[in-house]
Amino acid sequence: MNFHDHYAKADRPVETCVVGTGGFGQSFLAQARHVPLMNARIAVDLTAEAAAAGLKAAGIDPRNIRICESASDARAAWDRGDFIAASDLALVAELPFDVVVEATGRPRAAARHGLLAIEADKHLALVTKEADSVIGPELKARAAERGLISTTVDGDQPSLLIGLATWAEVMGFHLIAAGKSSEYDFVFDPATRHLSSNERSADDVDLSPHWELGTRSVSELLEARHAAISGFPQRAVPDLCELMVVANATGLQPDRLDLHAPLARIGEVPTIFSHREGGGILSGDRRLDVFHCLRKPDEISFAGGVFVVVRCDDATSWEMLAQKGHIVSRTSATAMIFLPRHLLGLEAATSILDAALHRRSGYGSDYRPRYDLVAVATDDLAAGTVLSMGGHHHTIAGVTAEFRPAQPLVASAPAPFYLASDCRLAAPVARGQEIRMCDLEMDEGQALMKLRRDQDTRFFGRRAQAAM
Repeated sequence: MNFHDHYAKADRPVETCVVGTGGFGQSFLAQARHVPLMNARIAVDLTAEAAAAGLKAAGIDPRNIRICESASDARAAWDRGDFIAASDLALVAELPFDVVVEATGRPRAAARHGLLAIEADKHLALVTKEADSVIGPELKARAAERGLISTTVDGDQPSLLIGLATWAEVMGFHLIAAGKSSEYDFVFDPATRHLSSNERSADDVDLSPHWELGTRSVSELLEARHAAISGFPQRAVPDLCELMVVANATGLQPDRLDLHAPLARIGEVPTIFSHREGGGILSGDRRLDVFHCLRKPDEISFAGGVFVVVRCDDATSWEMLAQKGHIVSRTSATAMIFLPRHLLGLEAATSILDAALHRRSGYGSDYRPRYDLVAVATDDLAAGTVLSMGGHHHTIAGVTAEFRPAQPLVASAPAPFYLASDCRLAAPVARGQEIRMCDLEMDEGQALMKLRRDQDTRFFGRRAQAAM
């Protein structure tokens, strides 16, 4: 596709407002300066000063940035052509921009911002997957009722994987698996036996005997690697969250509720993510999963990219492709097609332009709650414990996440992970148990909860009404 022609109907730049100037928001602001068909003149953060700092870090001349404490300040700054820094989306929502890019990473804040955007007749680019995992289908449906678009965003893996997986099926490939690599590689130096991943490291790691797959049993190799790196985290809530968004958009499903998440070298992926009867780990087709990229320091990274594993229906074609360097399994029965990148806000403009110019959502037309990402205790949790969400990965101490089939939030239902975040436990929860809705002190009046109740009613009807 020629992208110049694809966006040729634009008669002016698409105007955006970025809410949250962290990693994604920062990269979006920086790249927006170079995108001819898009502007990013408005930044919102917890304080106007933080928003101004985000604009400055993106290369905006501080003399052109106006800290705005009121809607009238913002209007005056807009009319002058200045860049606007504000502490609340409500202060700028009535300005004549097109798309709110919600990138706070905070599910409760994102719910409020999503509502504000739609009520102000703005399209919504929902980067905050934490909110998406709880109320994404409801926000998309509400936007559509007003002739607006809510979309996932290129630069993050859910949008990229939705694109790759649906492309593969449109092309007629038989899809065995789809997924991504985790955010951080496991880098192993066989000469020193040193292993590092995400600022963690260990010496004298016994991975060398388990480096080559060869003819070895896949399950036996993965178990050995798992044992060798037992001191490193091997499940990450953000990975499950991102793949849950993909499941709700495509109908792809996890093979196990917490994912297999194997430690794998890039060339092993189509062998590992194949059917059990063929020597792999999967029990069926169209399965979602993540792998931790295992590599030497001088080997290329998967860079948190996305992949599909397809069946090699035409052996002659895939033999030719293997000779050209495409990655085929050791049995030649499956192959991997992959995009080894996700560029955060640097490549988000395609989604913003598609929403504003083509009224097209990256979720597709059938985005609905197929799964929930629920909270499961990994420690014994006492009544009164606050499930504080924190850290770069927005995790909760003593709690992990797993997939469950989506259902209305009755009192006995497992609580969505990012709905439970920052709530207080009303009852103790034992290690290994789901945290249920009745275990939480829940504010029914906050936007995230209200939107989730509305989503349950929209998609589950009477079953949801009976739960309230």
